[in-house]
Amino acid sequence: MALAFTSSSAIHGSWSSSSSYEQPKVSQLGTFQPLERPQLLSSIVLNSRRRSAVKPLNAEPKRNDSIVPSAATIVAPEVGENVEAEDFEKLAKELQNASPLEVMDKALEKFGDDIAIAFSGAEDVALIEYAHLTGRPYRVFSLDTGRLNPETYQLFDTVEKHYGIRIEYMFPDSVEVQALVRTKGLFSFYEDGHQECCRVRKVRPLRRALKGLRAWITGQRKDQSPGTRSEIPIVQVDPSFEGLDGGAGSLVKWNPVANVDGKDIWNFLRAMNVPVNSLHSQGYVSIGCEPCTRPVLPGQHEREGRWWWEDAKAKECGLHKGNIKDESVDGAVQTNGTATIADIFDTKDIVTLSKPGVENLLKLEDRREPWLVVLYAPWCQFCQAMEGSYVELAEKLAGSGVKVGKFRADGDQKAFAQQELQLGSFPTILFFPKHSSKAIKYPSEKRDVDSLLAFVNALR
Repeated sequence: MALAFTSSSAIHGSWSSSSSYEQPKVSQLGTFQPLERPQLLSSIVLNSRRRSAVKPLNAEPKRNDSIVPSAATIVAPEVGENVEAEDFEKLAKELQNASPLEVMDKALEKFGDDIAIAFSGAEDVALIEYAHLTGRPYRVFSLDTGRLNPETYQLFDTVEKHYGIRIEYMFPDSVEVQALVRTKGLFSFYEDGHQECCRVRKVRPLRRALKGLRAWITGQRKDQSPGTRSEIPIVQVDPSFEGLDGGAGSLVKWNPVANVDGKDIWNFLRAMNVPVNSLHSQGYVSIGCEPCTRPVLPGQHEREGRWWWEDAKAKECGLHKGNIKDESVDGAVQTNGTATIADIFDTKDIVTLSKPGVENLLKLEDRREPWLVVLYAPWCQFCQAMEGSYVELAEKLAGSGVKVGKFRADGDQKAFAQQELQLGSFPTILFFPKHSSKAIKYPSEKRDVDSLLAFVNALR
């Protein structure tokens, strides 16, 4: 079975064999000496430690079209009892300050051929480079939804040649895809949300893949999505999926770059001359399926290029649904019992409006002064990203005759905001003219000070 293994013996061949290909790479910044395998925390050992006897494949294995490599079809060796969740909580604390290379080495050491890297075709190619540098055998799988960008497929091929591996592709069930498309069309996600399509094309194939593993490695970072990923640990018992042994606690999830900033990931990719997706040079940061991904504008958060027509809180496809925060009864947002997220846009130049205050604005046909109001949720990373520009705008408009306000429109107020205030997603910005009862919705996603000020000046 052609598993996607590589090893220190195959590494040298993979570098030389890839030199003849025209590949999109980031520029080389000086030289870099491969690190020796780090000495990790030897005192933390799982109750079920085992050693893998699987031999790595050659750097350039031949394809066998009769064999479909799949993470779900691998038969792993028997192991002892499952490790308790608290062991990984302790390990996560121990590895809090460890480098991604150390974390990757620890993950591969502990799980051998029962762990695989999830590769989406974006900057998470860094995970493959880290695994490559450990010198240990490793596996890589990817979800081919059937709707990826051509550039992403090109990167898959380049990565396979560059590292001398075979990616284990997982595909959606053709019958389920056929039923979805015939019933609701090719672009139903624009009308009723992306969750159903992602469930068919991504979540269920991922579930099949993970059932053949005891652990997986993701490229999640805390700075990718402050609303849903700000608290991810280095390693955890997966809260959403099951592994080979089945049941809760049967799958471990590793996030080696959880504490790494996006700019540092790119510094690493440049230093190591790693092949990257050519879409990155076109303004794409977070890359998913072609219909649901677009470039981001200056000042926008990277996740704003994904499912841009939906609320920020929904910007997880289901692969990491354990990250999504739940709203409490009073509309405050909490995660696993942690403290409530602090409010935003908190300055003397911005008026906090209650529901009666907004209702009064809606009724008035002849106001003393025009109002600019943002409908927001404090947990929304896009609201958080525009806080600085909105506060600066309020300072510029102070004393100009334009009032600047904010209205928290999540929780119990969301239905009202959707019905009366044109709320589609967070943030929504409204201008209430001086001599008109109808509010005018800001149509652009450019939320820098100059763009917002031009909008106000055009209407007042």
